[in-house]
Order: sequence, then structure tokens, then C-alpha cells
Amino acid sequence: MSKEALLIIDMLKDFVEEGSPLEVPTARAIIPRIRKRIKEAREKGMPVIYICDAHREDDEEFESWPKHAIMGTRGSEVVDELKPQEKDFMVKKRRYSGFLGTDLELLLRELKVEKLNIVGILTNICVFFTAAEAAMRGFKVTVYSDSVASLSEKENEFALDQLKRVLKVEVVE
Repeated sequence: MSKEALLIIDMLKDFVEEGSPLEVPTARAIIPRIRKRIKEAREKGMPVIYICDAHREDDEEFESWPKHAIMGTRGSEVVDELKPQEKDFMVKKRRYSGFLGTDLELLLRELKVEKLNIVGILTNICVFFTAAEAAMRGFKVTVYSDSVASLSEKENEFALDQLKRVLKVEVVE
């Protein structure tokens, strides 16, 4: 059996909390399911890895999006309901993919991880690009469709369909 890890993508206060700069209202609905997946992963001894936006104050991304998840701010923290534990891992990213400019792949190789189970937001942006890049790097990838969210159902369904059909990512509920 291949060693697995759970990736929790961008479940941050600046995305999840009501009135936050880049609020994703549907993100609040998936919190209970993500909590359950975290609990199951920990019970199995599976590494739990939080992939989190962490921008500089003057990040170029703010030319396209409102300021959000600025390093060291409250908004860049994981929501309280999903708080990381001491033995969990945190990977900070500045772009959509959890791999671009981070040590995620090195961490996964050191942990001997071959399969990634992905939850979080946004299905069509950060979840999509992280899952796509993982698949292209040779990892087996599962995305839990009941534990991801986008700003619209159309975007969500399109991203899941592309992951499944084009990249052969396993999409399960």
C-alpha cells in the first residue's frame, strides 16, 4: 500500500470567514467534512499538510485579487475549526499551486508519500493547480468532491471534470 498524505488547501480566515476579503461562502459548509477527514487521517497516522496562501504586503497577485492572506496577519491563519496540531505540516505558498516555489515536493518525498488526498478551496484554482501539478509529478491524487468548494457550482463541476477526465485524478465523495 502506498503511503498517503492529506492536503488541506487554503482554509484560511481571509477566505472562509463572513465578510473576509476573498470570502468563499461555500467554504464554511465543507468544514465539518474536512474535520472528519483530518480526524481519519490522524487516526491512520497519515501526514496532515496544510497548504496556505501567505503573501507579502506588495505581492504582484494583488494586481488581480484584493489583498488577502498577508503573512503574519490574522487573515492568513487557518480557521479555528481546522487548526493544525503540533505534528502537522504547514507549507506556505504565494501562487495557486502548492508546489510552485515551495518545499512541498521535498517534504512529500522525505515522508515517502505516493498518494495525496486533497480537500479545501477553491476547486477551480488552488485545489485544481495543486492537484494537476501533483499528478504531473507522478503522485496518485484523490480529490474529495464533498470537501472542496468554489464560488459557483459550475466552476466546481468543471474543475472536477477536468481533473478526472484530463489528468486522471480520482474524484470521490
